[in-house]
Amino acid sequence: MILLTRLGGPVFALNPDLVERCDCTPDTVITLVDGKKYLVAESLPEVISLIRQYRATVIADAQHMAGDPSLAAHNPPQSAARPRPAADGGEQPTTDAEPTNVVQLHPRER
Repeated sequence: MILLTRLGGPVFALNPDLVERCDCTPDTVITLVDGKKYLVAESLPEVISLIRQYRATVIADAQHMAGDPSLAAHNPPQSAARPRPAADGGEQPTTDAEPTNVVQLHPRER
């Protein structure tokens, strides 16, 4: 979520994934995918910068978690595995979510 200021003064949090467009007319107008519009005090470049920073933070957090062995994805249950041909002609199990390709967002408590 990014923090923006309404023209009236109160600060609110906005999910940047719902932003369809931003216009400067001369006030900054943010239009969401559902058509709802917000007039904000921040300039268009400031809004764009906030959205870029938010998305960069999400990606950096995911990469950090993927690199931390304590947060690495656990092996999927065998019931989720299905055979695939191996190089030697036999079959080896595989899943749609190989542990090396999964980023676990919340560590499981045991």
